[in-house]
Amino acid sequence: MKNKLFAVAAAAGIILTAAGCGKQEAVTGDTSVSGKIEIYTSMYEDIIDNMETTLEQKFPNLDIEFFQGGSGTIQSKIAAEMDSGKLGCDILMVAEPSYSLELKDAGILHPYKYADADKLMFDYDKDGYWYPVRVCNMVLAYNPDKCKREEVPTSFKDFAENSAMKNELSMSNPLTSGTAYSSVVGLLDKYGEGYFKSLNAQNVAIESGSVALTKLETGECKEIMVLEESVLKKRQEENSSLEVIYPDDGSIPIPSPIMIIDEAHCANNNIAAAEAVEEFFLSPEGQKLIIDGWMYGVRNDMEEHPYDSVTLPKLLENTIPVDWEKCYKQREEIRTMFQNNVTIPG
Repeated sequence: MKNKLFAVAAAAGIILTAAGCGKQEAVTGDTSVSGKIEIYTSMYEDIIDNMETTLEQKFPNLDIEFFQGGSGTIQSKIAAEMDSGKLGCDILMVAEPSYSLELKDAGILHPYKYADADKLMFDYDKDGYWYPVRVCNMVLAYNPDKCKREEVPTSFKDFAENSAMKNELSMSNPLTSGTAYSSVVGLLDKYGEGYFKSLNAQNVAIESGSVALTKLETGECKEIMVLEESVLKKRQEENSSLEVIYPDDGSIPIPSPIMIIDEAHCANNNIAAAEAVEEFFLSPEGQKLIIDGWMYGVRNDMEEHPYDSVTLPKLLENTIPVDWEKCYKQREEIRTMFQNNVTIPG
């Protein structure tokens, strides 16, 4: 993983940014904060890159540096830094809420009361320690150029149990991916441990989403369990024919949180700037950046949704819930369960 420095030198101004549905809105600059902050995030690096210009214009006197990594990488990095008592970041934007519960218990988060919290469609910490900022959605996907829709499973259950799909499936590693881990917890609660024994009998490949998407395009895989945003991105940017299947037994939406590190543990002691950046990402302006990155927003007063996706209200009509407290409290137990039941390469 590499660090991405947003060295902000532009003057305050206005930039037009494209929202998920193609509508353009003005983003005005905030000159009230300066200095530097660092954000650790699990958002894909190219999505961060796409946010650069807007963030520069929004905060013309502020340097924003990103460290991008998977959930496992970020958690390992923070664990090592916590041993020294000082983290290398000021803001965290991670994959799923259970890690927020853990860090709140560790006493290293800064509470910030967001004035529009009543407009958020997902749970948040009532003391202001973390808020949902984007929604990733676990779905199924297939390649209509290689097989017909009626030939592939249309539910997570059939994905694991349809013997005709043996050696034809792929999913991400829940030991390194926060969204994959969240999905495992939801599926465990819905179908029990036997679900993962069935996955193993299918010889499901455990690999990164990018590898799985390539295999889907070449026909090496017939179907994958993957984040919806990865497929939508390829459809818009590459005119890919890959198609999302919203599973009959429910998609798994994962509200990914944003949180501020407290003054005693943060990298730059720039709490005012961190609060301003968090508020921006939660605002309609910032949410448009999220939606333009093929993820769902979290506000109930916005109609925009990612390119070529269903609307968020439509998505939420049929979902598999995830117990975030269980994700946190039973993390090692659930990871061990998965390892005991599903073969992971290497």
